[in-house]
Amino acid sequence: MKNKNDRLQTIRQVVIECKIGSQEELLKELLHRGYTVTQATLSRDLKRLKITKTLDNTGEYRYRLTDLSFISEKSENNAKALGANSLEFSGPLAVMKTRSGYAGAIAAEIDQHAGEAVLGTIAGDDTILIIPREGFSRVEITNILSNLIENLS
Repeated sequence: MKNKNDRLQTIRQVVIECKIGSQEELLKELLHRGYTVTQATLSRDLKRLKITKTLDNTGEYRYRLTDLSFISEKSENNAKALGANSLEFSGPLAVMKTRSGYAGAIAAEIDQHAGEAVLGTIAGDDTILIIPREGFSRVEITNILSNLIENLS
């Protein structure tokens, strides 16, 4: 029998990797991966993991992680894996495009880890407005964010 922590990690992984729109789909995927759980247990797990159902860019509801801080605890501390796609500037402001549903979590990581250079962020569903602090150039902001978000283009 697999333990609870392994099950929770598998649920996180499935939600990140697959387009899951219902608990039934998630239960089937967990069964395929060797986990037999009840709907009630799955509901508690989803609540514990702060997984919510949100509307994606195709108009369908999908489960999304709302708290991705667990990733920074691992060696794969890489927001690119979370869905950061691009960074562009307009004057002193920067705009980062992300995968649908991931902007909030990535913005939180930027706020937490780039506070010396970033005054704050505003996140939508797939776009983050990044407000740099005075005295930081585009190159410096890009370098700081690139260190946080590997392979950011």
